[in-house]
Amino acid sequence: MGYCAWAGMNEANRIYHDTEWGIPVHDDRQMFEHLTLECFQCGLSWDLMLKKREVFRQCFDNFDYDKIAAYGENDVKRILNTEGMIRSPQKVRAVINNARCCQKLRAEFGSLCSYIWSFSGGKTILYQGHDTGAIPVSNGLSEKLIKDLKKRGFKYVGAVTVYSHLQACGVINDHDTDCPCYHKINDAHPTVRKRRDHEVM
Repeated sequence: MGYCAWAGMNEANRIYHDTEWGIPVHDDRQMFEHLTLECFQCGLSWDLMLKKREVFRQCFDNFDYDKIAAYGENDVKRILNTEGMIRSPQKVRAVINNARCCQKLRAEFGSLCSYIWSFSGGKTILYQGHDTGAIPVSNGLSEKLIKDLKKRGFKYVGAVTVYSHLQACGVINDHDTDCPCYHKINDAHPTVRKRRDHEVM
């Protein structure tokens, strides 16, 4: 049985691949968690994000963006002084900023998830060629989302971050065709096939 190559790097990656990556997310807390982890990864490794995930959950009230949106400077200091936390004031403040932006999105779209999924018409996208390993770091869809997120005040939402987020939350299914997760996701969720979209490899 085939498998996505990166999933075999270590046990943490395997579990993440098997139980989360690419599975469509329709829960705002989980959606915000995925986005926050991708933002924190900037300049760092994904392995580090998985290792520190419980620290993030502790620091950020399990990614409840309503609670995070109310954070002040004392919370920034608390988070930065938490043992095992990545000590980046800019990223911590970006998470708080993004939480406040999410509240505004919810007021307009009903939920953060509704907003994100509006960019794919509510369906998981299967791009031609991605399922054979030709996966870009960004594409037309991610660039469109980036532009809108930045217009709405989001921070740390660059090309790689946003494309990775779309993969993680299941808007794009980038599992290999010979990976069992590829078929499991497609069988359980609405999908749409599209041609490659102005991709950056």
